Amino acid sequence: MWTLSGHEVLPGGNLFALLVIFCSAFLGGKLLQLIKIPTVPPLPPLLGMLLAGFLIRNIPYISAYVHVKTSWSSTLRITALTIILMRAGLGLDPEALKQLKTACLRLSFGPCITEACSAAVFSHFIMKFPWKWGFLLGFMLGAVSPAVVVPSMLLLQETGYGVEKGIPTLLVAASSLDDIVAITGFNIFLSLVFSTGTVIQNLLSSLREIFIGILIGVILGYFIHYFPSTDQAKLPKRRAFLMLSMCIFVVLGSQRIGFHGSGGLSTLVLTFIAGKRWSKDKIEVQKIIAKAWNIFQPLLFGLVGSEVSVSSLESNTIGISVIILSLALCVRILTAFVLMSFAGFTLKEKIFIALAWMPKATVQAVLGPLAMETARFTTIPELEVYAKNVMTMAFLAILMTAPNGALFIGILGPKILTHHDEPNQVHIQLSDFQHP
Repeated sequence: MWTLSGHEVLPGGNLFALLVIFCSAFLGGKLLQLIKIPTVPPLPPLLGMLLAGFLIRNIPYISAYVHVKTSWSSTLRITALTIILMRAGLGLDPEALKQLKTACLRLSFGPCITEACSAAVFSHFIMKFPWKWGFLLGFMLGAVSPAVVVPSMLLLQETGYGVEKGIPTLLVAASSLDDIVAITGFNIFLSLVFSTGTVIQNLLSSLREIFIGILIGVILGYFIHYFPSTDQAKLPKRRAFLMLSMCIFVVLGSQRIGFHGSGGLSTLVLTFIAGKRWSKDKIEVQKIIAKAWNIFQPLLFGLVGSEVSVSSLESNTIGISVIILSLALCVRILTAFVLMSFAGFTLKEKIFIALAWMPKATVQAVLGPLAMETARFTTIPELEVYAKNVMTMAFLAILMTAPNGALFIGILGPKILTHHDEPNQVHIQLSDFQHP
């Protein structure tokens, strides 16, 4: 390695830093999985990965030799976002959406949008954020984490809790749509924040990006319908490799030319159209993409943790951030409860769904640093201050909601949800869903 890359693999180099962060985050996730408390569900491994990166950054001797160049970390995070979007697009099941469409759409759009709006209001009046930055923060916080929700739902489904009314299926299907709404909203306001034109010009530019993203996604999605052909050997591997290559190219290319929202939308449309065509073969492709996520997950959360420096935080920033996060989260939980009041669920089931809809992790780990990296390329110091606060809130949101959400689901699920003796006979199955 040293003969090929020279100083990059030595202490202080980028490859050395990435290796340390990856190994530390991987071990942190494994160590957290080893912690088993009776009657308490296991904590998500991503929490250990996040804390490992945080420790690397804030231990003086280690942090002096472990730092990753901004362009490297940015590319890795965008690639991780691409894989998240691919899994969200492939995870959208048309049949499940048809049967649960009303409740699924309400749960996907309502809590995310109300949390984004409430976070914008609270941050504007409490932290003096401009409105654009407030909504950017809100949509970053508005995404639920499939990395926490989906494994917990699969466990409940396997044991027969809530399957009779399709609660696990509802939460799994809605988690993908929820992320799509949050990422799209974030990209729109990211363009608005860092643009210099008028409001009308910025809105027209955002609509143009959305149109271009959908158009490219449709074209590439139908292209993958027919290529590679079905008579080829190792077809799932070929499809997965081609899809992954195309999606990464589109997302990185759109970032390069300044169309921040087009690439992600193209990826979602492409994967949804392709997955709908592949039917049952889609599961094999999802498994291959999941293996790629297993590599990028420790890097993603390790890098996010390494971005947060205790010495650079202002004394009152953490307290104010926790207040804003808590208020916005209360609005989200209340909205989810109210919207499920018209879906035929009992009071206990509505409480469970509302609390299960709070965990945050994967999307916040990508979008939080993205605002910081974009602000560093500007010459306005004030923007970097706002971006640093967004990054801090992303970190705190993961710490506050990921473990608590997993605990709420694991503890309340068996106590609140109705038990079905033969979950395998329930019409809608979760075995076809593969998520991060």
